[in-house]
Amino acid sequence: MSELAQSAEEYLAIRRALGFRLARHGRLLPSFVAFLEEAGASFISIDLALEWAKQPEGSPTWWRERLSIVRGFARYLSAIDPRTQVPPPNLLASRGRMNRRAVPYLYSGADIAALMLAAHNLSPLQAATYETLIGLLAVTGMRIGELIRLDRDDLDDEHSLLVVRNTKFNKSRVVPLHETARDALHCYLRRRDELRPEVTGASLFISTTGTRLSYDVVQRIFARLCRQVGLKARSERCRPRLHDLRHSFAVTTLLEWYQVGANVPALLPSLSTMLGHNDPADTYWYLQAAPELLALAAARLDMLGDQP
Repeated sequence: MSELAQSAEEYLAIRRALGFRLARHGRLLPSFVAFLEEAGASFISIDLALEWAKQPEGSPTWWRERLSIVRGFARYLSAIDPRTQVPPPNLLASRGRMNRRAVPYLYSGADIAALMLAAHNLSPLQAATYETLIGLLAVTGMRIGELIRLDRDDLDDEHSLLVVRNTKFNKSRVVPLHETARDALHCYLRRRDELRPEVTGASLFISTTGTRLSYDVVQRIFARLCRQVGLKARSERCRPRLHDLRHSFAVTTLLEWYQVGANVPALLPSLSTMLGHNDPADTYWYLQAAPELLALAAARLDMLGDQP
């Protein structure tokens, strides 16, 4: 068996162990590997991937699906073989396909710290608001809309959690808070009450006028902070977005679980609940959002395979 064929089997085994069925992948990846071997290639190139994807007669939609299967395998291999070329998502793009899922812009801890520090240059109330807002998004994985809708009464000090009401799927959930996050929220509330003592509305986070934060204004200020700290687009579909703080939280959590040897498949439902996912498949998606996650999953599978 060639190295490519063996890598394909390992890739499929890893993803199936994480809960994916991959019936179509199981049929098409061996065909792609055979195509590479027949071409005398020892690694994936964009040209060969595109040639294989467009081999059969059919619609561009079918070609894109074939290429997306190769892309996932290539992302996995790129963490193992640096020669691997990952086909870009828009390689077979067509009109009407521009609303596809963006590539997550994963923020490092240094990125988040820089954004929070940059918020200090805003007006006093904005500085307190946006430093706390960015930090809370980074450590809870909440959606920005959920955070904007929070009321002061949604902070439960006794149990150290936030009550998120009427979320994206018209459900409510609780989000646990580390004591440091809870304390940071109280520091913010004291500061906002000092700066705007006349505010009597229910909103937890407020604007400079004392009203509930506006989604458009928050997006605009966050974009300005990203420019100030030098965060730039990594590709056409991978740009710094406020929502990517949620993606970064999910990926960081999974990485930490792998690094401490936790049973990740067993813990995934807990992460789904915390993120407020209606479909667990949305949480499984994060397992392929970063090549390092698949590499860690591969190492875990190898370790389990070595056990008697």
